[in-house]
Parts: sequence; C-alpha cells; structure tokens
Amino acid sequence: MVLARVLSGDEDAFATFVRRYEPKLRVYVSGIVAVEEEARDLVQEAFIRAWRHLDQYDVRFRFSTWLFRIAHNVAIDYLRRRRQPTVSLELGEDSEGDEIRLDPADPRRGPLGDLANRELAAAIAHEIERLPDSYRELVTLRHLIGLSYNEIADLKGLPLGTVKNKLFRAHSVLREALKPYLGQLGGPG
Repeated sequence: MVLARVLSGDEDAFATFVRRYEPKLRVYVSGIVAVEEEARDLVQEAFIRAWRHLDQYDVRFRFSTWLFRIAHNVAIDYLRRRRQPTVSLELGEDSEGDEIRLDPADPRRGPLGDLANRELAAAIAHEIERLPDSYRELVTLRHLIGLSYNEIADLKGLPLGTVKNKLFRAHSVLREALKPYLGQLGGPG
C-alpha cells in the first residue's frame, strides 16, 4: 500500500501522492487565494509541511482529507499575511443530478454555442463569487475538487448534516441567480 510506504518515509511513494493530489489541491487553493501563481507555491508549501509532519497524520482519517486541511491552513495563513479576502471560484458543473447542473462546456457546437458557454461560465463564476464565504468554500470542495459530503465534513470539522444543509442552500441561491441561463439550456426555469 502506497500510504504505508509514505508513512515510513519513502520519498518515491510520497512523490506518487504529490502527482495524484497536486492538481486538485492547486484548484482548491486557487479558489481561496484567487492567484494561480501563488496557489502553485502554496500547494508546494503544503506538501512540504505534510512531508515534515507525517508523524502527526492520524490513520483513522483519509490522507487526502489531511492534505486538504494542511493546504487550507497554508492558504488561510497566506491571506492573513496579505490581508486579502477570499475570492473567485470557477465551477464547471454540479454532478448532483436533480440539484443543479451547470456545464459551460456543454456539447453545443458553433460560435453561438461557444458564446453561450462562455457567458454561462462567467455567470457561474460571478454568482459563486457572490456566495457567502462558507457556502463558496463548500461548493468548491464538492463540485470543483470532487470531495464527498463525508470528506468535506471531516475536512471542515462540521457535522455531515450541516454540510448537506449549507450545500443545499448554496445550490438554491445559485439556481435562483442563474435561472435565466437554466432557461436557455432547457433546464428548469
């Protein structure tokens, strides 16, 4: 098992985890700090912290949750140092099925379809940016990063019901704000 090798100090095994989790952590941290170049550096810092503190990992929890918690703390520390608010996220789609499905990369072809997709992507990003911080972060974790409800609850230290409730409310706010676009896509409007 790769995790056992990582915990025993195997650098090659840890490099496997870095390759596996770096893209998702970068997207997550980018959503917090809103600066792609800074996010890359912060993710590297998170991996360095994880490597240095492997002895603090609790095997009762998922390793990915632990990594996301470290990356979150690194990003928040960065914002405190910079005194910048949490901003800007992009959401490609919501895979909840009956909740809300927004996919700016839908299969429509041609210039008009491309324009509509770009407008939808911009509207999604804008409306997510307007969400309260606690909703915006949960939406990012769920839909952009792809964490399960349980993983989010573990990461944030929240009860599972609270995570589900806040995501339901965030979806409702987004659905209402994006009604004009949902109507254009033939969805509920």
